Amino acid sequence: MPDMTKTETPAAEAPVAPAAPVDPKNAEKARSLWGDAWADLRRNPYFVVSSVLILILLTIAAFPSLFTSVDPTKGDLVNHFLSKPELAKVGSPEWLGYDGQGRSVYARLIYGTRASIIVAVCVTLIVTVIGSLTGMIAGYFGGVTDAIMSRVTDIFFGIPFLLGSMVVLQAFTKRTVWTVVFALAFLGWTQINRVMRGAVITVKQADYVHAAKALGAGTPRILFRHILPNAMAPVIVVSTIALGGYVSAEATLSYLGLGLASPTISWGVDISAGAAQIRVAEHILFYPSIMLSLTVLAFIMLGEAVRNALDPKLR
Repeated sequence: MPDMTKTETPAAEAPVAPAAPVDPKNAEKARSLWGDAWADLRRNPYFVVSSVLILILLTIAAFPSLFTSVDPTKGDLVNHFLSKPELAKVGSPEWLGYDGQGRSVYARLIYGTRASIIVAVCVTLIVTVIGSLTGMIAGYFGGVTDAIMSRVTDIFFGIPFLLGSMVVLQAFTKRTVWTVVFALAFLGWTQINRVMRGAVITVKQADYVHAAKALGAGTPRILFRHILPNAMAPVIVVSTIALGGYVSAEATLSYLGLGLASPTISWGVDISAGAAQIRVAEHILFYPSIMLSLTVLAFIMLGEAVRNALDPKLR
């Protein structure tokens, strides 16, 4: 007969091993396209260098008096343009020499930054808005709407950009920064339109767009909440690269005497004036050309870095 005094003790439960601590640095984080792009951009030396250059240019354009106290429009014929620049006197009026009217080349370089930056930024913003809206409407609705808007875009696209801008500028008796902005933006939106239209045609086939339609979302909400954010990547790339092109276009028009003109200070105006003295005073032409080239290069480098970050095929 079994001993009833003994009680059977239950087996002890095996201790549960504590979960291994997760290192937040090594944890996999879900990031969006923009998060991945920003992470790539911070490691890209082209982005760092171009961003520093553009930041310096923006600072010069916004606060030129911080870099020189000389009036760029005041000429003194005592300061002969044949006298060589005194490169040892950094930041002084005679540092980069004088132009044909006795004005400091350095001061005009500083103040000329503002016109170029304003034209480039304003034209880029205008063409991006117009091109994105028209391209989004054409790509989303398709059919007759797309056909009509595409034919109108083809008409504008067929006009040579610089030649058309010259014709538009001829309609104005007084050419200011804003007339140049209007002339460049009048014909510059077509490329953004084509890029946005193609991106929207691809994005509108996505499942999340069909889900939004099934849930009863209105057309404006679908366009601006679902389609536009996901179709902007190629537009941002094209717009960033185009910034440098608009700086060059403004200088070209001013050089030809069809863009900005005196008393407006512009690198293109100074390059045009320096071309007449290139054999005897090359510094009048040389330094504005260097500033123009560096500005265009900075924006192109920035656009290339953004393109490499936003295009998965290039990673």
